[in-house]
Amino acid sequence: MKKIIAPVVLAAALALTGCGGEEAPAAGGVENKVAETPQIPDLDGDWKQSNATNKESYQQATIAGDTITIEWVSDGGDTTSIYWVGSYEAPTDGNEPHTWASQRDTEATDFALLASSDETKEFTYEEKTISYKVSLMGTTTTVELEK
Repeated sequence: MKKIIAPVVLAAALALTGCGGEEAPAAGGVENKVAETPQIPDLDGDWKQSNATNKESYQQATIAGDTITIEWVSDGGDTTSIYWVGSYEAPTDGNEPHTWASQRDTEATDFALLASSDETKEFTYEEKTISYKVSLMGTTTTVELEK
């Protein structure tokens, strides 16, 4: 009789501990989780400065194909001036941050009074925001753009 009671008690104990609410791992002790691959972000489209201190004056950008164009906006949108026209390198994977060195389009910017004269500009995309440095009249700030 004692030989029968021990296996029954062991089976009952195992059955009761299995009701703890935790999901049991799959065969081999490995949980079935699908590794999520980060999606490649599509940066094409219109962007607007999200950290502007004035609602009437800010920067906006358009990414189309292999070009990024950035404008100064003033008068609440009535006036725009070219700040940057340059190359754009789209992300090839979903890893962040994505950075690229944009080469300035001199034909598009040489005669624009408020355009940057830098030959290259470093851009960073991270957490749905594009950021870059802007210098004007001895002051440098980081501009953040969002779609």
